[in-house]
Amino acid sequence: MADRHPVLARLDALVGRWTVRPRVEGVGAAWAEFTWQDGGSYLRQVSDVDSVPSSTPPAWRENLPFPTTAVIGLDDATDELTVLYADARGVHRVYRMTFTDGVWRQWRDAPGFGQRFVGTLSADGDSIDGRWEISRDGVTWDLDFELSYVRDRRDGS
Repeated sequence: MADRHPVLARLDALVGRWTVRPRVEGVGAAWAEFTWQDGGSYLRQVSDVDSVPSSTPPAWRENLPFPTTAVIGLDDATDELTVLYADARGVHRVYRMTFTDGVWRQWRDAPGFGQRFVGTLSADGDSIDGRWEISRDGVTWDLDFELSYVRDRRDGS
């Protein structure tokens, strides 16, 4: 889409397939793929795992969300991005999002279960280091888990 809004154009940095590695003992890697939909009007993220390692802790194994789907869209009146998220557990969430100067942020201020993510894109665009935090009271934030995305370059791109 040649006339893509500049806020959406920033998301080109995410397009492609990534290996996602949570920094949680015993939890294996997943993958995420970002593709443009409807001529570049929406960015779609699909995530899944190829297998779940036997070393995955029971609390994580019982709550794995895969597969997941997210659709990212823009409100051009405010330049704000919105993420519509759904997963295999039947969870549906709406996040606000920004992606500016290589910093990717998502957040939701839900009563009793606030969440926020911040990830930083490397200078070469091939990795993202991030962390998810949770808040039960809207004031105190605790680390949920850290993770990294590594771009899959097997296709030669």
